[in-house]
Amino acid sequence: MSGDGIHIFSTCPQSKDFARGEYLPQVQRVARWSEAAGCTGMLIYTDNSIVDPWLVAQLTLQCTDRLCPLVAVQPIYMPPYTAAKMVASLGALHGRRIWLNMLAGGFRNDLIALGDETPHDDRYARTVEYARLMRDLLENDTPVSFAGRFYRVHGVRLAPTLPESLQPGWLISGSSPAGRAAAVKMGAIAVEYPAPPDAAAGDTDDVPAGRGIRVGIIARDSADEAWAIAHARFPDDRRGRLSHALAMKTSDSAWHRTLSELARERPADGSPYWLWPFEQHRTFCPYLVGDFVTVAKEIARYLALGHRSFILDIPTDADDVETAAIVFRMAREQASTSATTVGR
Repeated sequence: MSGDGIHIFSTCPQSKDFARGEYLPQVQRVARWSEAAGCTGMLIYTDNSIVDPWLVAQLTLQCTDRLCPLVAVQPIYMPPYTAAKMVASLGALHGRRIWLNMLAGGFRNDLIALGDETPHDDRYARTVEYARLMRDLLENDTPVSFAGRFYRVHGVRLAPTLPESLQPGWLISGSSPAGRAAAVKMGAIAVEYPAPPDAAAGDTDDVPAGRGIRVGIIARDSADEAWAIAHARFPDDRRGRLSHALAMKTSDSAWHRTLSELARERPADGSPYWLWPFEQHRTFCPYLVGDFVTVAKEIARYLALGHRSFILDIPTDADDVETAAIVFRMAREQASTSATTVGR
């Protein structure tokens, strides 16, 4: 699925959604499905309500051969030295690259519970500084000194050292101007929660590392089959709608507001772009639903806009990542055909 400069990540299940004893086997299953489908890696969430993502990353590395954990890093959970130490240690133990999804926010109530009331844009400034110190530690085998607004170290050396081939990939939310500016400063991929392709921004020149999107995919041979699966998986949920409304009141995330506004606008009938699961508080990204050709056409349009990194939603079964692999293969073919036609 991944390749040609395109990175596809699945998403790991959350521990709060499973009974004790069921979560670990499910993580192993999803990791193996993702690797078999050709994903670059698997996003592992972090927040106050779920198990530690670094422990899940270790589990993922143990049960796969090539899959790379994409670990969500929340600056208030650990110092940048500790996060760099985790990356270097996992690299030394498994010889595999770690990707990092740098967080500037998270759930507002989670931050307040931990005594963090840093304003939105200052959180991005903190994350940029955090990432800069991590990079200095990971990329140098000499002592590092750093004096910033949020972090300060003097003459610290990271061990074990990390070879260049295992240096991490960096991602950060790029839905707000502050997020895109942070991506530029960090050299990170700016990940957005996309509008439909005909309304999505296509200028990637202002983010040198490139842009990506977070999107769920339900594609089958027929649109009717895909929509039947979609509606069965995400039924109407009054409690979920109330949770969504509450989240809107407490969140200061730009992407949350943007998706909510898009949900009110409603795409045209027949569009594969679907925000119902987001409105039900069941997930935090739009979905593309339909037959393979239709969904692949939408992905090809995102590729044409310059997006090269894609984070898929949590798969329910192996079919989810297998069918996504079909979609991306078809989308690549469509994008290649379009580029050839334009070049003539």
